[in-house]
Amino acid sequence: MIDAQRNASTLTRIGWRFEAAAWDAYAGWYRIKGIDKASDAAGALLRQLGPLFPVHKVARINMQRCFPEAAAPEIERLLGAMWENFGRLAGEMPHLGVFSGPEFDERVEFIGREKLEALRDAGQPAVIISMHQANWEIGAAALSRTGLPCHITYRPANNPLIDRRITDMRVGYGVKTLTAKGGDGAKALMQALKAGEAVALMNDQKMNDGVEAPFFGLPSMTAPGPTRLAMRHGCPLLPLSIRRMGGARFRVEVHDPIEISTNPDKSAAIIETVTRINQWVESEIRQAPEQWFWVHRRWAKSVYKCSE
Repeated sequence: MIDAQRNASTLTRIGWRFEAAAWDAYAGWYRIKGIDKASDAAGALLRQLGPLFPVHKVARINMQRCFPEAAAPEIERLLGAMWENFGRLAGEMPHLGVFSGPEFDERVEFIGREKLEALRDAGQPAVIISMHQANWEIGAAALSRTGLPCHITYRPANNPLIDRRITDMRVGYGVKTLTAKGGDGAKALMQALKAGEAVALMNDQKMNDGVEAPFFGLPSMTAPGPTRLAMRHGCPLLPLSIRRMGGARFRVEVHDPIEISTNPDKSAAIIETVTRINQWVESEIRQAPEQWFWVHRRWAKSVYKCSE
């Protein structure tokens, strides 16, 4: 990111500043509303605007593939609710600092917290996986509340000025260690696990150079990194889910560890474990499909070319 800033053209830098100004205007507008009104307003707005975006078609194709039994009106209802959920997330972003204080306990039901605190007390490493559902930032806030040393991975924003703002926001709600994805980040995660700390990663999106495992009955390239880390360091693979319970209120749950395959064939063991992760993700999506972010292309390009 630093090298990108140094090598950026003057025109690019000007563009970054305009984008950052727009970000500041958005954040300031929703900040003055308070978290509940901001969540409601942004949710209502994106419910109207979301269907106008090209990725709306991608989301529809994804839902139709995952729920072939669903009638068209039900798919449209889920699409509208998905956009509302994402709008709520956007409206809540400028207010995430409230989750660093007493209001966390008023707004978040935290199930399984004791599992993370036990890891903290034992100095035991763990690989924590989650997914893009509800407001996924709340999961990181919950992890931070436990005092568990945890390296939370993230993808830096393309605009370094906005990336700095997002990083500051996450630090504001309690995140102590953010680790960017990439080669250096992978090394940092391995060092953290060796030191008896935890790492947290999203594991629900397509990774072109990942491993092929079924997802809703279709082969899907999936990131094997969390599985490999857990296998290499002999630590538990803990799934963490976030569910919106109405407005800006949530339930965070730390689930029982996903069983890591003991297949003597390492490649087969990785695929078997990744498949179990996909099955967990599927289960979470089925329980609240409108709360998953459906707009990314989870399967091969042919799935979308044949349907668009």
